[in-house]
Amino acid sequence: MSGADETRDGVALTNLDQPLLAGGDVTKRDLVDYLDAVRDRILPGLRDRPLSVIRLLRGQDPFMQKNLPKYTPEWVRRTSVWAEASHRQVSYALCDDRRTLLWFANQRAIEYHPTLGTATHPDRPTHLVLDLDPPEGGPFGTVVRAAELVRRALAGVGLTGAVKTSGAKGLHVFVPVVAETTAEEAAAATRALAVHTERLDPALATTAFIREDRGGRVFIDPTRAGGATVVAAYSPRIRPGLPVSFPVGWDDLPAVTPADFTVRTVPALVAERDPWAAAMPAPQRLPADLVAEGRTIPVARVQAMHEGRRRARARREGG
Repeated sequence: MSGADETRDGVALTNLDQPLLAGGDVTKRDLVDYLDAVRDRILPGLRDRPLSVIRLLRGQDPFMQKNLPKYTPEWVRRTSVWAEASHRQVSYALCDDRRTLLWFANQRAIEYHPTLGTATHPDRPTHLVLDLDPPEGGPFGTVVRAAELVRRALAGVGLTGAVKTSGAKGLHVFVPVVAETTAEEAAAATRALAVHTERLDPALATTAFIREDRGGRVFIDPTRAGGATVVAAYSPRIRPGLPVSFPVGWDDLPAVTPADFTVRTVPALVAERDPWAAAMPAPQRLPADLVAEGRTIPVARVQAMHEGRRRARARREGG
């Protein structure tokens, strides 16, 4: 082995001194060392959940990998899921242990996106997620203000959640739910909570799925439900400096920026405790009236698809 190669937990790690991002000073070793250092923090959010990863190979654009490649070691646990969009079975990894995490790191898998349901109970999401996406070029303070709206919307129906940076520009609010919650109930409640948030300050927040309709407002995504994935707490993101999706206390949000949390700063922040586990409330039962309200709200993706077709038709007829 060269000086840039080593073995950990039986996993051969190669080309560790190669740059990870073009033009950056982060190496593959930095990624491997980071994931190894935080393994006890990131693995609980990955365990028993079908996993998609975003890999960045040398000289290529990033790509999302769902289906495990043929060369995957036999000891990597996996689960088969029917993909309605592509009409095929997809073999997803279950990243349950250090060895699997190291193998992914060696594959230059930078981002880790587990499903909201587990492989054991795919139709029973463990959390609702409200994904807050700021407008293009908008300051982080804007999305922090929108997160406070989400907090108020949750309190208004007797729920509480935990918040983390997305590692990119936005924030994710997680609301743990009781085990009996179905995917349909979770999806309905997510739509209703997004609308409640929008109503609190429609000049700041919007549920408009079509980007051109957002008008410089923070997008409260009402669609993170069902088979959706969300980047895991402590996962790196493919951005300069390799920022990390990191938990932040509600009251601390105004004092932080996403760039505060990177593969170099986070290991020390989680060495003694798991702030994501500490911040997470106990699982909650969704209010029946919230679910009922959500069932009356159209599914945003479907609505946007029909609206897109209508606009295209109008343009053709007008032009």
